[in-house]
Amino acid sequence: MKPALNVHAALSGKRVLITGSTGFLAKVVLEKLVRSVPDIGRIVLLIRAGTNGSDARQRFERDIATSSIFDRLRAEHPAYLAQFFAERIECVTGEVTAPCFGLPKAEFNALARRIDLVINAAASVNFREALDEALAINALSVEHIAELTRANNAPLVQVSTCYVNGYNQGDMGEQNVVPARAAIPRHGDGYYDLYALRKHLEHRIAQVRASTSVPEELERRLTELGIAEANYHGWNDTYTFTKWMGEQLAMRAMRGRSLTIVRPSIIESTLEEPVPGWIEGVKVADAIILAYARGKTSFFPAKADEIVDIIPADIVANSVLLGAAEALLEAPATRIYQSCTGSSRPITVGGVIALIQGESQRNWQQYERLFYRQPKHDFRVVSRPVFLVLLRAMRLAAGGWSGIRRLLGAGESPRLEALRTTQLLALTFSFYTAPRYTFHNSSLMALAQRFVSEDRARFNVDSRRIDWQEYLCRIHMAGLNRYALRPRAPKSAEAQAAAAAVPEAAQAAPHAVEQAAPATPL
Repeated sequence: MKPALNVHAALSGKRVLITGSTGFLAKVVLEKLVRSVPDIGRIVLLIRAGTNGSDARQRFERDIATSSIFDRLRAEHPAYLAQFFAERIECVTGEVTAPCFGLPKAEFNALARRIDLVINAAASVNFREALDEALAINALSVEHIAELTRANNAPLVQVSTCYVNGYNQGDMGEQNVVPARAAIPRHGDGYYDLYALRKHLEHRIAQVRASTSVPEELERRLTELGIAEANYHGWNDTYTFTKWMGEQLAMRAMRGRSLTIVRPSIIESTLEEPVPGWIEGVKVADAIILAYARGKTSFFPAKADEIVDIIPADIVANSVLLGAAEALLEAPATRIYQSCTGSSRPITVGGVIALIQGESQRNWQQYERLFYRQPKHDFRVVSRPVFLVLLRAMRLAAGGWSGIRRLLGAGESPRLEALRTTQLLALTFSFYTAPRYTFHNSSLMALAQRFVSEDRARFNVDSRRIDWQEYLCRIHMAGLNRYALRPRAPKSAEAQAAAAAVPEAAQAAPHAVEQAAPATPL
């Protein structure tokens, strides 16, 4: 029998480059490395320059080092944290979408020679990103990252998403995904050859750019092009389409080398570490929760009896680090792991709604940033045909009432804004709440069993430990309230008097979907 794998043995003294470190998941990975692998050699963060001209180190100090993700370390080991940041964090100003990251060739080569492992967590997590942007960030940038790994034969851990499975249905295992619709040629080495697809997409993008010079119109048309191409080839949105392309380009570029693809499902707040409930920003499920809390929506198209796959961020981070340790210790290979709950600890869409709604109606006062008042309406899920009929009927009614209000000088009905929110939420997220497949993680669970018992506890990836009522109703709701939402500013006497004259729905917060993002992973 092979000896058990050990994370510390793998990462001790190693120099690890991480992309996407200003993002949600990468922060959880970074904090875990700092806290649990103190003898790591160096962590190199590739960070693009700020729009205000700030360099990578300045952005690290402003956007990462100050994050609440490090509150536990700041409280328990402040001197160690400060010393680690000063001595073992190296910040490189670069652009992942540019050849050589935009660095001089000699500087890029020098960087490559001192890197032992790359964790690529950079991504555009906008489901409806303009096609050129999504293609550059989620797919083509992988070739630049793979080039970096060649100088020192460094393994690459590529963070992807379970939803690269697209329009496929049924049981989804930890293997390369066959496109559900358009035929794309498959190479003898197992990956899909994207040469013709890339040329096609680049041609279509060039056509759109040549047809308009108005920035807003250009972005809209490139977004529509991305959705159309994704749907045609077998994916719901531009994000999942380009992430699948990124996997194929990684497999091509890393042939004969060590590549580990980690696919999370819908990433939400941490289960345990560094603290229960840590989250940054509003994610997929949270956009719907927030819209419900603010009275923006009361119904949504979904299948109540189908599994919705939610995974805590710390389980995903642990999956990344176990995969990274294996890649450093074992012979080069392409490995795929899915960090998910569907096959091991499933919960249905209806189950999630029942738990969240029950907690909201019982204990809404405990979540003062999330709820401005007691929720009095129920949240219902309906089939897509019923949703469309209801939306059309309610839009007609609200439009008629708005017309009357305008004649009386009262302005547009708040119900129209609520309907627009409902429609936008459905357009963006309904695919993820009406799933047609179950993700499996048997390979990830088998990997965990190959590590020493201390690592299995310290880097837990076992989603069977999740108590959904505890996680959703207490940990996640509390974390969303504490970390993702800002405190309400106190109202002036004049504002309070004005608010008293405005219908409740009109006082709702801005659209919940403005900050919503998938997981993507994080």
